[in-house]
Amino acid sequence: MKIFRVAMFLALIFFVNAGAYSQGSAPRPCEVPNASQFDFWLGEWDLTWRAEQSGGKKGAVGKGTNSITKMLGRCVVREDFNSLDAGLSGNSVSVYNTSKGRWQQTWVDNQGSYLLFSGEFEAGQMTLKTEPFLRGEKTLINRMVFRNITPNSLDWDWQTSADGGKTWKDLWNIHYAKKGLLNLSKER
Repeated sequence: MKIFRVAMFLALIFFVNAGAYSQGSAPRPCEVPNASQFDFWLGEWDLTWRAEQSGGKKGAVGKGTNSITKMLGRCVVREDFNSLDAGLSGNSVSVYNTSKGRWQQTWVDNQGSYLLFSGEFEAGQMTLKTEPFLRGEKTLINRMVFRNITPNSLDWDWQTSADGGKTWKDLWNIHYAKKGLLNLSKER
C-alpha cells in the first residue's frame, strides 16, 4: 500500500508539472527573454578581417562565411564557420543556461580545438570568455566580444588577457555583413 501511495504521489507531481508547462503558467527554459539574446547573430554572413591576423599577407583581406541557425526546438544556436583562405573551419553550439543565468558555448574545429565559453549580453554586446588556463608559464583567459550590432552587420573580437582580465589584447577582429551586402573589395 505504501508503494502504491508513493507511486501515485510521484505521478501527481509529474502531471502537475507537465500541466504547468502546457498551460503557460511557467515559461519553458528556451522561452525566457534572455534565451533570444543571441538572435542578432542568426543568418548567413560574409566575413572580412586583416589577413595577417590569420597568418595571411600583411595588407590583404581575409575572407570567410558563417551560417548561424537555431535548432533543437529553437533552444540552441548553431554556428558553422569557414574561412575561405586561412584553412580554419569550426562549429559551435550556444545555449542560455537558465540555472546559471548565463550563455554557454562549446567550440570545436578542424585544428583540434575544443573550447568552452560562458558569458552574457550586456550594454549592447555579447561577451563570452574561457576559464583561466595555463599556457607555458602564463595563465591566460580568452574572450569573444560581439559589438557594433545592427540588423545587417556586427564586429567580433577574439582577445586574450594575461593579467586576469584587467587588460585585453586583440588577436583577431572580424567584420560580419549579411550575405549579399558586403563589398568584398573594401579594405578592413
